[in-house]
Order: sequence, then C-alpha cells, then structure tokens
Amino acid sequence: MSTKFTIEYADRIKQLPPYLFAEIDEKKVAVQARGVDVIDLGVGDPDMPTPAHIVQALQLAATNADNHQYPSYVGMLSYRKAATDWFARRFGISFDPATEVVSLIGSKEGIAHMPLAFVNPGDYVLVPDPGYPVYAIATSFAGGIPYMMPLKAENGFLPDLDGIPDDIAAKTKLMFINYPNNPTGAVADYDFFLKVVEFAARHNIIVCHDAAYSEMAYDGYKPLSFLEIPGARDIAIEFHSLSKTYNMTGWRIGFAIGNRKLVAGLGKVKTNIDSGAFQAIQEAAITALSADQQCVRQMCDIYRKRRDLMVAFLTKAGFTLASPQATFYLWINNPEGMCSAEVSTMFLEKAGVVVTPGNGFGAAGEGYFRISLTVSEERLNEAGERIIQALRV
Repeated sequence: MSTKFTIEYADRIKQLPPYLFAEIDEKKVAVQARGVDVIDLGVGDPDMPTPAHIVQALQLAATNADNHQYPSYVGMLSYRKAATDWFARRFGISFDPATEVVSLIGSKEGIAHMPLAFVNPGDYVLVPDPGYPVYAIATSFAGGIPYMMPLKAENGFLPDLDGIPDDIAAKTKLMFINYPNNPTGAVADYDFFLKVVEFAARHNIIVCHDAAYSEMAYDGYKPLSFLEIPGARDIAIEFHSLSKTYNMTGWRIGFAIGNRKLVAGLGKVKTNIDSGAFQAIQEAAITALSADQQCVRQMCDIYRKRRDLMVAFLTKAGFTLASPQATFYLWINNPEGMCSAEVSTMFLEKAGVVVTPGNGFGAAGEGYFRISLTVSEERLNEAGERIIQALRV
C-alpha cells in the first residue's frame, strides 16, 4: 500500500550544525578502510582505565538489590555529601548537601538542562567562542539566543566582558564560562573571576561555570573554583565531572553545586526528564571522591609528560605554542595559509593522525586545531613523527 506519510525533523533539529566528532569519525573510518593505522588525537576521552578501587566499589554496589530500583532524581544524599565534602577539602568552601548540590548523569547533562530551567524564549545567553558546543545548542533548544563571546589569544583566551554591548547584557539571563578551558587549555585567575562576578551581579545574569578540568593541572598550578570568589554563591552554579578526573567518561556521573535556587531549578528539570543516576555508580563515585587522590596525581603526571613530549614535537615541526597549565589539550595555530578544516584533512590523509579543527568549536576557533593527549607516549611519539613528515611533503 502506498502512502504519503512523511517524517520531518523539528526545526530545532534541522538547524543543528553537524556534530563535530561524528563528522570526524566518518572521515577516520574512510581512511582506516584503506588500511591506514590511524592515531586519534581528536576526542578528549581518557585512554587509561578507571582506577581499580572505584571499579571494585561498583562491583560490590551492583550486587546490592536496593540499588536496582529507581534512584533519587537529585541523587543519594550520601553521594551529595561526598561531593560537598570533596569540595570543602579541595576549595575550602562548605555547602549543604541537601540543598546546594545535585547529582548529574555526567556534567554535560546538567549543562544542557540549565537553559530549560532559567531561559525563556528570546532571552540571551553569553557563550564562549570557541567553546563546548553544548552551551549554544542547549540555549537554542530552550528558545534562547546565544551571544558569542570571542576568546582571543591576546586576551589569554578570556572573554572581553567590556566588549559586550549594554543592550545585550540587559537582555541576558545566563552566562557560560569554562576554566580550565576546553578547547584552548587556558586558565583563569582570581581577578578575572571577580570581574565576572561584578559584571553578572550588575546585569542580573546567572553564571554557569563548567569546571570539568579542575583537577587536570600541572607544574604546581591549582585551578580555582568560581565559587571561591566573594559574591559568587549568590549568582552561580558550578558543574563538576568525574569523567576526566577519574577516567570515568562512560560512567556518566557528576554534580552541580552552588546557589540553592539554581540547584533547585536544575533539580526541577531533572525530576521531570530523567530518573537519576544508577545508585551503584553513585556509590562508586563516593569511593572516588572520598579515597586518597593519589590516582589523580599519577594521571596528571602522565598527562604532563605527554604534554611535554607533544609540545617538543610540535616545536620541532615549526609551531610556536606554550605548554598549558591545565587540561589535556593543546591548542595550536594553523600552518600559514591553511584553514582549520584543511589542516585536519591534511593530517588525517597524509599522516593518519586525527586532530580537531578549531572552527568545530565556533567561528572564533578558526585558525587553530586541537590535539588531545589521551593516547600513550608510544602513540604520541609516532603521531609526532608523522606530523613532522606530513609538513615536509
């Protein structure tokens, strides 16, 4: 029987740009099909396993039948207390686990749901460019208008708050910031965070700080929490993830902490949309947050060595770049005369190395490419040699 029935995506889906890493994966598969041994320095997914004591905690918790039922939407109180205890040890600030923290199915989920809780159609949201694509996409899904804040090298990849027009600031409901920063690897100091607090308070803007890389830092550098800044607790919520800190990307567990009204608003969205994180994973996360943090220090040492190795290769290849103090990313200027897409295609086709084009993180990312340090030193050595050879031919 013939039918004229058609299926059409909603406008919000049709207007989405192609997902960056899906496009990269397609090109990667095509090159691999030719028999090329591809080294993937694209996605920031840790290659090291989750520490054994965390895995063992999950195994034990999974046998407890009490964990097989629906979990709390906002998370077990014991997990939220572990999160606030960790936060107090790490940053010296106390929060109420009952009202000022909410569990997340990975911080991406919480970030994506924040505009649904606080942004009305037509409201503006300040979004870093380049930045994590979810900030702008979640804003659009909620009917908000993303206003891009360019992150430029001459400003240390910090947004120029003075450059935001007053009429835009007056219509802005929410601002996303992210330090240590993906994709640039930049860090923010106390003075910048204080300026954000003053700007946001003056214009009645909610600040959402994505702190997913707060523990991936080197050379004695200890990233700040935005909530350490005077006045931040009145206007801000901060997103933390166990994904990068403990090599738990596939586990999908994190938390948001901060102003209780902001936490409650996010909790209202979660109550209606998801059913919370599997309690056995929350129990394993308690172990991760509560145990000795030597495993984190060891991982940072590994990433530092990888950073130094790859910076040396790139310098030898003719690039000029500084060693980032945090994250496991390198943000590199394109070779002269090449756009970001051309650079990523060249390295994939000529070297069998996947790098991420900077414009995939926003228009202001054009002129750069990103390398992720989430492969072994052996593979980085091979990738470095291939990159140097590709630039010679």
